[in-house]
Amino acid sequence: MLYYLFRFLQDNFDLPGAGVFEYSSFRAIMAIIVSLVISLLFGKTLIEKLRKKQVGETIRELGLEGENEKKGTPTMGGLIILSAILIPTLLFARLRNIYIILMIVTTVWLGLIGFLDDYIKVFKKDKAGLAGKFKVVGQLGLGLIIGLTLYFNNEVLVREFVNQKDATPAQIEQATETKINELGETIYIVDNKSTITTIPFVKSHEFDYSSLLFFLSKDQAKKWTWIVYVLIVTFIIIAVSNAANLTDGIDGLAAGTSAIIGLTLAILAYVSGNAIFAKYLNIMFIPFQSELVIFGAAFVGACIGFLWYNSYPAQVFMGDTGSLALGGIIAVMAIMLRKELLIPLLCGIFLAENLSVVLQVSYFKYTKKKYGEGKRIFKMSPLHHHYQKKGYAEPKIVTRFWIIGIMLAAITIITFKLR
Repeated sequence: MLYYLFRFLQDNFDLPGAGVFEYSSFRAIMAIIVSLVISLLFGKTLIEKLRKKQVGETIRELGLEGENEKKGTPTMGGLIILSAILIPTLLFARLRNIYIILMIVTTVWLGLIGFLDDYIKVFKKDKAGLAGKFKVVGQLGLGLIIGLTLYFNNEVLVREFVNQKDATPAQIEQATETKINELGETIYIVDNKSTITTIPFVKSHEFDYSSLLFFLSKDQAKKWTWIVYVLIVTFIIIAVSNAANLTDGIDGLAAGTSAIIGLTLAILAYVSGNAIFAKYLNIMFIPFQSELVIFGAAFVGACIGFLWYNSYPAQVFMGDTGSLALGGIIAVMAIMLRKELLIPLLCGIFLAENLSVVLQVSYFKYTKKKYGEGKRIFKMSPLHHHYQKKGYAEPKIVTRFWIIGIMLAAITIITFKLR
């Protein structure tokens, strides 16, 4: 909103300093500052209201040290995170940008699903919360919206550099610019729709989803690629949002890990949306994506601000209201940046937490069927509970997971120079 206001003031009244709102870097800094302020101020008020209404977390008896002290701690603190993301985004981002629209939809959509789950747990006194099948249906619906929009919307483009000998008449006509390379060949710069994405450790760094339909002709593959793309997008959103939900088990872990991932994605959004940096790093340039830097900054500010109250010992828990939204936001932002194949590396903490549950349950069922008695790989899953059972203090577990998260983020960025 403020972007359009100050642009109007600059265009009509030549207001001094109004032009600074044209810079995404300035708006990103303002977004993170406002996000932090909202988290700190709104957080305190919300926690007091939640305590008055006795909106406390019901702690399962897991035999973990310190779990009794957590009983009654206010939950649904994800409302703090959602507010600290949405308000700065609405203030500083270009709201007509398709990427911003989809990020707002993602935040609200998954926030509502999580809120409904927490509401049933707290006010209806049902520990199971919203049935898993309804959560999946909600996530599936979002996946379809995101996948179909990104595939069919005409504003979702990728800049490609096409050699003259490979260029089609349509590409030559659509070219926004032409250049001559060092071999004297004409290169057409074309902004067009594409299903290519980034894949690490290969020379071109690009992978086209249409290649998955290798058994079809080239034209047929392009015709049906949208189905493959939408299915993959939907799977990623469901997987990452649920993985973030599993990670939210001890004070500060999910929020801190999400902040690290969010900062990395914001950096990638900046370089991917900047033609100069994209060319220098030899990575995909995606027009109109610089606006995601503002959303990413608000996201990081919200996570860090929430840690003010969620760090050990937590004064409030985010609940599914926050954790489902965090995971979904990360998934959708990575997909938009065409970095979704880097999620297993960048979101390695989420992956480890998710895999620990899958392995634990699968191995227990297998051994029970084969030997008549179920055996476990870990002392308890998700993985952070395993270390709690081994006697590690919560702050130590969280800090070490954060360190690993920072290492994974650094390696993710390094992959762009490893070919």
